[in-house]
Amino acid sequence: MDQEYERRLLRQINHQNLPTESRLTKCLSATCSPVSVKSGDRFIPTRAGSNWSINFHYANENCRSPSQNHKAKDASSDSSKDAVAYAALLRNELLGAGIETVPDPHTDDRRHAVLSQDSHSLFRYTVHTKRVPFDSDNEVSPYSLSPLSNKSHKLLRSPRKPARKISKIPFKVLDAPELQDDFYLNLVDWSAGNLLSVGLGACVYLWSACTSQVTRLCDLSVDGDSVTSVCWNERVRLPEPTPRLVYDSVTRQRIRLKNKNNCLLWSFQGSLVAVGTHKGYVQIWDAAGGRKLTSLEGHSARVGALAWNGEQLSSGSRDRVILQRDVRTPPSAERRLQGHRQEVCGLKWSPDHQHLASGGNDNKLLVWNSSSLLPVQQYSDHLAAVKAIAWSPHQHGLLASGGGTADRCLRFWNTLTGQALQSTDTGSQVCNLAWSKHANELVSTHGYSQNQILVWKYPSLTQVAKLTGHSYRVLYLAVSPDGEAIVTGAGDETLRFWNVFSKTRCTKESKSVLNLFTRIR
Repeated sequence: MDQEYERRLLRQINHQNLPTESRLTKCLSATCSPVSVKSGDRFIPTRAGSNWSINFHYANENCRSPSQNHKAKDASSDSSKDAVAYAALLRNELLGAGIETVPDPHTDDRRHAVLSQDSHSLFRYTVHTKRVPFDSDNEVSPYSLSPLSNKSHKLLRSPRKPARKISKIPFKVLDAPELQDDFYLNLVDWSAGNLLSVGLGACVYLWSACTSQVTRLCDLSVDGDSVTSVCWNERVRLPEPTPRLVYDSVTRQRIRLKNKNNCLLWSFQGSLVAVGTHKGYVQIWDAAGGRKLTSLEGHSARVGALAWNGEQLSSGSRDRVILQRDVRTPPSAERRLQGHRQEVCGLKWSPDHQHLASGGNDNKLLVWNSSSLLPVQQYSDHLAAVKAIAWSPHQHGLLASGGGTADRCLRFWNTLTGQALQSTDTGSQVCNLAWSKHANELVSTHGYSQNQILVWKYPSLTQVAKLTGHSYRVLYLAVSPDGEAIVTGAGDETLRFWNVFSKTRCTKESKSVLNLFTRIR
């Protein structure tokens, strides 16, 4: 028997003796094309259903580490604007689209649909029956060496708005020992003179952003008391007529004034800071001279909220009472505002100085005017304590508030009409709110359970940034006088400084900012 014939015969017999399952497996593994060829030795696989860009993308991602994938996503987001510009340039040159400005990839979502519609007719032959009119804007100069049209040149020269980036890392972290982890206190405030006041235990410390010096303003441990709130007064005006002047013999920086009622008045080169105490006192201190000017009584429990309105000082206490006093008049001339059934933990005056918003542990948000002893508006939609309160500096009568752990919602109110506007569930306890001075945005700090800082755009309520770093509830918040940076404090005994609303910061400013109590970075 011929040897070649014998080998072919044995191969055929072995193939017939294979199990059905193994033959089926071989058939499926070898057959990739839906069109099977019974004869011939040439195999052509079909690639019609393959998306090679996605496949290669996944293959590269599998080879990378998670940190490399994160960097790649950041790079792709940064180059998205370049990809849009390149796509618009191709449409100008190939399709005559006449695009002169680069569309925003985040707002112009219809560009993908337009590109897909145009791509179907990209290589389709058509006969134009109408004559195209002469377009001087699209006409290329005969002396130009560029292959691009005038429209494409305008597209490349169009101004491009740089993408806004908010750093996820604080530019400074400071130690703040004995910073209390108490939701109902307000222990951090930033003055217009760039002085940061922080209540640590029984002491109030001042840090100067101009000189990076730290001074201890007061120590209440001598009286067995502790600090529960601090608040700066930005304006102190001389009364009319001007009373008798008595110059300070030591510092020569402070002027003591006395009127006929023997009540102290002040005019300073610096500012006044009010300090609320655990025993219910409100002390007024001269930051420039470092001396206590007066101590106001009237509360029977701790004072956790303070708010200045010119020379008027409002204080909210655990005794459920809001006291409003003018520091130029005798202590007997005070207004008692009673509307909350539990502790008052939030106070804010409106930008026009006409209305006071107060939040309490009774889940109520009240709005008071300067003439009535009863609240003019009451909002009861929150399901937990209302400490976070902020008036919008951009829209008259717009008030924002945030609820505690059982509520977790941001709510917005039109105090001109008394109507609720919007609300959103943040997912965690809302501790503080502050509006940006430059844009229609606001920042919120949160506690249980995520301890994060969120930047929101209003009125869309989209999150611009999410900042993390504190290991405890972010209970304290203050905005810098230029409105670009914020400082946050938490029970982890740290103060963290963030460039949240920053436009452009020079190198000198960033270097001169902060050297508070001790190191961390």
